[in-house]
Amino acid sequence: MEKNVSSTLNMTSFPTQLPLNTTGEINATAKPFSVFDGCDDLHEGILFDLTLQCINVFVGIPANVLVLAVLIRNRKEPSTSDIFLGGLAFMDAYFSCIPPIILLNLYLWKSKGVWSAIKFSYGVKDTSGPLFLSCICLDRFIAVVFPIQFGQLKHIKYRVSLSVVVLCLTFAYSAAKTVGGLPNFEKVFTGEILATFTWMVVCNVSILYTLKRSRGAGKDEMHPMKKKAFKMVLSILCIIVFNYLPPVALFPFEDYYSPDAFRCYVQPVGFAFLNISSTIQPLVYLCRLEKVPFLPDSWAKKCSSCFARESNKSPPAQNPTA
Repeated sequence: MEKNVSSTLNMTSFPTQLPLNTTGEINATAKPFSVFDGCDDLHEGILFDLTLQCINVFVGIPANVLVLAVLIRNRKEPSTSDIFLGGLAFMDAYFSCIPPIILLNLYLWKSKGVWSAIKFSYGVKDTSGPLFLSCICLDRFIAVVFPIQFGQLKHIKYRVSLSVVVLCLTFAYSAAKTVGGLPNFEKVFTGEILATFTWMVVCNVSILYTLKRSRGAGKDEMHPMKKKAFKMVLSILCIIVFNYLPPVALFPFEDYYSPDAFRCYVQPVGFAFLNISSTIQPLVYLCRLEKVPFLPDSWAKKCSSCFARESNKSPPAQNPTA
Protein backbone atom coordinates (compact mmCIF):
# COMPACT_ATOMS: atom_id res chain seq x y z
CA MET A 1 0.00 0.00 0.00
CA GLU A 2 1.16 3.53 -0.77
CA LYS A 3 -0.08 4.85 2.56
CA ASN A 4 3.19 3.96 4.23
CA VAL A 5 4.71 7.11 2.82
CA SER A 6 2.89 9.08 5.52
CA SER A 7 5.91 8.63 7.82
CA THR A 8 7.46 11.79 6.43
CA LEU A 9 4.82 14.28 7.42
CA ASN A 10 6.68 17.57 7.47
CA MET A 11 6.25 18.54 3.85
CA THR A 12 5.07 22.08 4.41
CA SER A 13 1.64 22.78 3.00
CA PHE A 14 1.87 20.08 0.33
CA PRO A 15 2.38 16.74 2.02
CA THR A 16 1.07 15.00 -1.06
CA GLN A 17 4.56 14.79 -2.55
CA LEU A 18 5.69 12.50 0.23
CA PRO A 19 7.57 9.94 -1.94
CA LEU A 20 10.30 12.59 -2.39
CA ASN A 21 11.03 12.62 1.31
CA THR A 22 10.88 8.95 2.21
CA THR A 23 13.61 6.42 2.79
CA GLY A 24 15.44 4.80 -0.07
CA GLU A 25 13.69 1.49 0.50
CA ILE A 26 10.27 3.05 0.14
CA ASN A 27 11.35 5.07 -2.91
CA ALA A 28 12.43 1.89 -4.60
CA THR A 29 8.87 0.57 -4.55
CA ALA A 30 6.97 3.85 -4.88
CA LYS A 31 4.89 4.49 -7.96
CA PRO A 32 5.97 7.18 -10.46
CA PHE A 33 6.10 10.73 -9.14
CA SER A 34 2.82 12.63 -8.95
CA VAL A 35 2.30 16.03 -7.35
CA PHE A 36 -1.04 14.87 -5.90
CA ASP A 37 0.03 11.37 -4.91
CA GLY A 38 -1.86 10.28 -1.78
CA CYS A 39 -4.33 13.18 -1.63
CA ASP A 40 -5.91 13.18 -5.08
CA ASP A 41 -9.41 12.87 -3.61
CA LEU A 42 -8.71 14.71 -0.35
CA HIS A 43 -7.47 18.07 -1.59
CA GLU A 44 -9.70 20.54 0.29
CA GLY A 45 -7.01 21.28 2.88
CA ILE A 46 -4.44 21.86 0.16
CA LEU A 47 -6.76 24.25 -1.69
CA PHE A 48 -7.37 26.16 1.55
CA ASP A 49 -3.63 26.63 2.00
CA LEU A 50 -3.20 27.65 -1.66
CA THR A 51 -5.96 30.25 -1.30
CA LEU A 52 -4.16 31.90 1.61
CA GLN A 53 -0.86 31.73 -0.25
CA CYS A 54 -2.44 33.59 -3.17
CA ILE A 55 -3.11 36.43 -0.73
CA ASN A 56 0.64 36.47 -0.11
CA VAL A 57 1.18 37.09 -3.83
CA PHE A 58 -1.13 40.08 -4.13
CA VAL A 59 -0.69 41.63 -0.68
CA GLY A 60 2.38 40.05 0.91
CA ILE A 61 4.87 40.87 -1.86
CA PRO A 62 4.16 44.64 -2.04
CA ALA A 63 3.85 44.86 1.76
CA ASN A 64 7.21 43.20 2.34
CA VAL A 65 8.88 45.27 -0.37
CA LEU A 66 7.48 48.40 1.28
CA VAL A 67 8.84 47.28 4.65
CA LEU A 68 12.30 46.84 3.10
CA ALA A 69 12.02 50.29 1.50
CA VAL A 70 11.09 51.85 4.86
CA LEU A 71 14.00 50.14 6.61
CA ILE A 72 16.44 51.31 3.92
CA ARG A 73 15.08 54.84 4.11
CA ASN A 74 15.52 54.87 7.90
CA ARG A 75 18.98 53.30 7.85
CA LYS A 76 20.56 56.49 9.28
CA GLU A 77 18.41 56.19 12.41
CA PRO A 78 17.85 52.45 12.66
CA SER A 79 16.20 50.50 15.42
CA THR A 80 18.21 47.68 16.95
CA SER A 81 15.69 45.18 15.55
CA ASP A 82 15.79 46.52 11.98
CA ILE A 83 18.26 43.92 10.74
CA PHE A 84 15.95 41.14 11.96
CA LEU A 85 12.90 42.87 10.47
CA GLY A 86 14.75 43.23 7.16
CA GLY A 87 15.73 39.57 7.09
CA LEU A 88 12.18 38.53 7.91
CA ALA A 89 10.68 40.80 5.23
CA PHE A 90 13.14 39.57 2.59
CA MET A 91 12.44 35.91 3.33
CA ASP A 92 8.68 36.53 3.36
CA ALA A 93 8.87 38.36 0.02
CA TYR A 94 10.81 35.43 -1.45
CA PHE A 95 8.28 32.90 -0.14
CA SER A 96 5.36 35.00 -1.42
CA CYS A 97 6.70 34.64 -4.97
CA ILE A 98 6.38 30.84 -4.88
CA PRO A 99 2.57 30.19 -5.15
CA PRO A 100 2.39 30.82 -8.95
CA ILE A 101 5.16 28.27 -9.43
CA ILE A 102 3.27 25.82 -7.20
CA LEU A 103 0.09 26.21 -9.24
CA LEU A 104 1.93 25.77 -12.53
CA ASN A 105 3.68 22.67 -11.25
CA LEU A 106 0.49 21.16 -9.81
CA TYR A 107 -1.59 21.52 -12.95
CA LEU A 108 0.84 21.99 -15.85
CA TRP A 109 4.49 21.03 -15.41
CA LYS A 110 4.16 18.25 -12.79
CA SER A 111 7.94 18.29 -12.48
CA LYS A 112 9.86 16.51 -9.75
CA GLY A 113 12.76 18.97 -10.11
CA VAL A 114 10.49 21.98 -9.67
CA TRP A 115 8.95 20.35 -6.61
CA SER A 116 12.42 20.04 -5.09
CA ALA A 117 12.89 23.81 -5.49
CA ILE A 118 9.48 24.38 -3.92
CA LYS A 119 10.43 22.20 -0.97
CA PHE A 120 13.49 24.39 -0.43
CA SER A 121 11.28 27.50 -0.27
CA TYR A 122 9.02 25.78 2.26
CA GLY A 123 12.08 24.97 4.34
CA VAL A 124 13.02 28.66 4.26
CA LYS A 125 9.54 29.62 5.50
CA ASP A 126 9.49 26.89 8.16
CA THR A 127 12.72 28.15 9.73
CA SER A 128 13.38 31.81 8.93
CA GLY A 129 10.04 33.15 10.17
CA PRO A 130 10.07 31.63 13.67
CA LEU A 131 13.80 32.26 14.15
CA PHE A 132 13.79 35.91 13.04
CA LEU A 133 10.70 36.59 15.15
CA SER A 134 12.47 34.95 18.09
CA CYS A 135 15.43 37.29 17.53
CA ILE A 136 13.12 40.32 17.55
CA CYS A 137 11.52 39.10 20.76
CA LEU A 138 14.96 38.53 22.30
CA ASP A 139 16.08 42.05 21.33
CA ARG A 140 12.97 43.65 22.83
CA PHE A 141 13.14 41.40 25.92
CA ILE A 142 16.69 42.48 26.78
CA ALA A 143 15.90 46.14 26.02
CA VAL A 144 12.92 46.25 28.39
CA VAL A 145 13.80 43.75 31.12
CA PHE A 146 17.59 44.26 31.22
CA PRO A 147 18.17 47.84 29.96
CA ILE A 148 21.70 48.14 31.41
CA GLN A 149 22.91 44.97 29.66
CA PHE A 150 21.10 46.10 26.50
CA GLY A 151 23.18 49.28 26.44
CA GLN A 152 26.31 47.13 26.37
CA LEU A 153 24.96 44.97 23.52
CA LYS A 154 23.75 47.69 21.15
CA HIS A 155 26.53 47.23 18.61
CA ILE A 156 25.30 45.96 15.27
CA LYS A 157 27.91 43.17 15.19
CA TYR A 158 25.86 41.14 17.69
CA ARG A 159 22.74 41.31 15.52
CA VAL A 160 24.67 40.59 12.32
CA SER A 161 26.23 37.54 13.95
CA LEU A 162 22.84 36.31 15.16
CA SER A 163 21.35 36.88 11.70
CA VAL A 164 24.14 34.83 10.11
CA VAL A 165 23.39 31.99 12.54
CA VAL A 166 19.70 32.16 11.61
CA LEU A 167 20.51 32.08 7.88
CA CYS A 168 22.87 29.12 8.32
CA LEU A 169 20.22 27.17 10.23
CA THR A 170 17.60 28.13 7.64
CA PHE A 171 19.62 26.97 4.65
CA ALA A 172 20.77 23.80 6.42
CA TYR A 173 17.19 22.86 7.24
CA SER A 174 15.97 23.77 3.74
CA ALA A 175 18.72 21.73 2.08
CA ALA A 176 17.92 18.72 4.25
CA LYS A 177 14.22 19.09 3.44
CA THR A 178 14.99 19.25 -0.28
CA VAL A 179 17.22 16.16 -0.23
CA GLY A 180 14.75 14.19 1.90
CA GLY A 181 15.14 10.64 3.15
CA LEU A 182 16.34 11.62 6.64
CA PRO A 183 14.79 9.48 9.40
CA ASN A 184 12.37 11.31 11.71
CA PHE A 185 13.12 14.59 9.93
CA GLU A 186 9.52 15.72 10.43
CA LYS A 187 10.19 15.89 14.19
CA VAL A 188 12.70 18.70 13.61
CA PHE A 189 10.01 21.19 12.60
CA THR A 190 7.69 20.10 15.40
CA GLY A 191 10.45 20.63 17.96
CA GLU A 192 11.46 23.95 16.41
CA ILE A 193 7.96 25.40 16.32
CA LEU A 194 7.21 24.29 19.89
CA ALA A 195 10.48 25.77 21.20
CA THR A 196 10.22 29.09 19.33
CA PHE A 197 6.53 29.51 20.14
CA THR A 198 7.18 28.97 23.86
CA TRP A 199 10.16 31.33 23.78
CA MET A 200 8.28 34.11 21.99
CA VAL A 201 5.25 33.88 24.27
CA VAL A 202 7.41 33.93 27.42
CA CYS A 203 9.44 36.90 26.10
CA ASN A 204 6.43 38.96 25.11
CA VAL A 205 4.47 38.24 28.28
CA SER A 206 7.54 39.22 30.34
CA ILE A 207 7.90 42.45 28.34
CA LEU A 208 4.22 43.33 28.76
CA TYR A 209 4.39 42.62 32.49
CA THR A 210 7.53 44.76 32.89
CA LEU A 211 6.02 47.65 30.94
CA LYS A 212 2.84 47.50 32.97
CA ARG A 213 4.84 47.73 36.20
CA SER A 214 7.10 50.54 34.97
CA ARG A 215 4.76 53.44 35.74
CA GLY A 216 6.03 56.19 37.95
CA ALA A 217 4.70 56.39 41.50
CA GLY A 218 1.20 57.81 41.60
CA LYS A 219 0.85 57.87 37.81
CA ASP A 220 -2.08 56.29 36.06
CA GLU A 221 -0.72 56.60 32.52
CA MET A 222 2.22 54.83 30.97
CA HIS A 223 5.05 56.90 29.48
CA PRO A 224 4.31 57.56 25.75
CA MET A 225 7.43 55.72 24.56
CA LYS A 226 6.71 52.76 26.80
CA LYS A 227 3.10 52.80 25.70
CA LYS A 228 4.26 52.65 22.10
CA ALA A 229 6.56 49.73 22.95
CA PHE A 230 3.66 48.06 24.79
CA LYS A 231 1.45 48.23 21.70
CA MET A 232 4.26 46.94 19.47
CA VAL A 233 4.90 43.93 21.69
CA LEU A 234 1.19 43.26 22.04
CA SER A 235 0.83 43.23 18.24
CA ILE A 236 3.75 40.79 17.93
CA LEU A 237 2.13 38.55 20.55
CA CYS A 238 -1.12 38.55 18.55
CA ILE A 239 0.80 37.54 15.41
CA ILE A 240 2.52 34.72 17.28
CA VAL A 241 -0.73 33.35 18.69
CA PHE A 242 -2.71 33.62 15.44
CA ASN A 243 -0.05 32.26 13.07
CA TYR A 244 1.85 29.78 15.20
CA LEU A 245 -0.70 28.41 17.68
CA PRO A 246 -2.58 26.21 15.12
CA PRO A 247 0.45 24.10 14.12
CA VAL A 248 1.65 24.05 17.73
CA ALA A 249 -1.76 22.79 18.86
CA LEU A 250 -2.28 20.27 16.05
CA PHE A 251 1.03 18.72 15.04
CA PRO A 252 2.10 17.14 18.37
CA PHE A 253 -1.11 15.04 18.25
CA GLU A 254 -0.27 13.46 14.93
CA ASP A 255 -0.82 9.92 16.26
CA TYR A 256 -4.46 10.68 17.05
CA TYR A 257 -5.31 11.20 13.37
CA SER A 258 -5.38 8.70 10.55
CA PRO A 259 -2.34 9.08 8.24
CA ASP A 260 -4.49 10.33 5.34
CA ALA A 261 -6.42 12.81 7.49
CA PHE A 262 -3.23 14.24 8.92
CA ARG A 263 -1.40 14.50 5.60
CA CYS A 264 -4.30 15.84 3.57
CA TYR A 265 -6.25 17.97 6.05
CA VAL A 266 -4.59 18.68 9.39
CA GLN A 267 -1.12 19.44 8.08
CA PRO A 268 -2.07 21.75 5.17
CA VAL A 269 -4.52 23.71 7.35
CA GLY A 270 -1.95 24.10 10.15
CA PHE A 271 0.71 25.28 7.72
CA ALA A 272 -1.79 27.64 6.04
CA PHE A 273 -1.89 29.75 9.21
CA LEU A 274 1.89 29.76 9.31
CA ASN A 275 2.21 30.69 5.62
CA ILE A 276 -0.21 33.62 5.74
CA SER A 277 2.13 35.28 8.24
CA SER A 278 4.09 36.46 5.19
CA THR A 279 1.25 38.95 4.68
CA ILE A 280 0.19 39.65 8.26
CA GLN A 281 3.66 40.45 9.63
CA PRO A 282 4.53 43.28 7.20
CA LEU A 283 1.02 44.75 7.43
CA VAL A 284 1.23 44.92 11.22
CA TYR A 285 4.63 46.63 10.97
CA LEU A 286 3.37 49.19 8.46
CA CYS A 287 0.23 49.92 10.49
CA ARG A 288 2.37 50.77 13.51
CA LEU A 289 4.14 53.55 11.59
CA GLU A 290 2.88 57.09 12.15
CA LYS A 291 3.34 57.82 8.46
CA VAL A 292 3.97 55.26 5.75
CA PRO A 293 6.34 56.66 3.11
CA PHE A 294 5.90 56.02 -0.62
CA LEU A 295 2.10 55.88 -0.21
CA PRO A 296 -0.46 58.59 -1.07
CA ASP A 297 -1.45 60.79 1.88
CA SER A 298 -5.09 59.81 1.41
CA TRP A 299 -4.21 56.17 2.09
CA ALA A 300 -2.18 57.12 5.14
CA LYS A 301 -5.00 59.29 6.54
CA LYS A 302 -7.55 56.53 6.01
CA CYS A 303 -5.30 53.99 7.73
CA SER A 304 -4.46 56.34 10.61
CA SER A 305 -8.14 57.18 11.15
CA CYS A 306 -8.96 53.48 11.45
CA PHE A 307 -6.26 52.98 14.05
CA ALA A 308 -7.23 56.19 15.83
CA ARG A 309 -10.74 54.83 16.36
CA GLU A 310 -9.25 51.58 17.58
CA SER A 311 -6.91 53.34 20.01
CA ASN A 312 -9.77 55.45 21.36
CA LYS A 313 -11.53 52.25 22.33
CA SER A 314 -8.51 50.66 23.96
CA PRO A 315 -7.64 53.06 26.88
CA PRO A 316 -10.67 52.15 29.04
CA ALA A 317 -9.54 48.51 28.98
CA GLN A 318 -5.88 49.36 29.66
CA ASN A 319 -6.05 52.18 32.18
CA PRO A 320 -7.04 50.12 35.20
CA THR A 321 -3.85 48.07 34.97
CA ALA A 322 -1.60 50.52 33.09
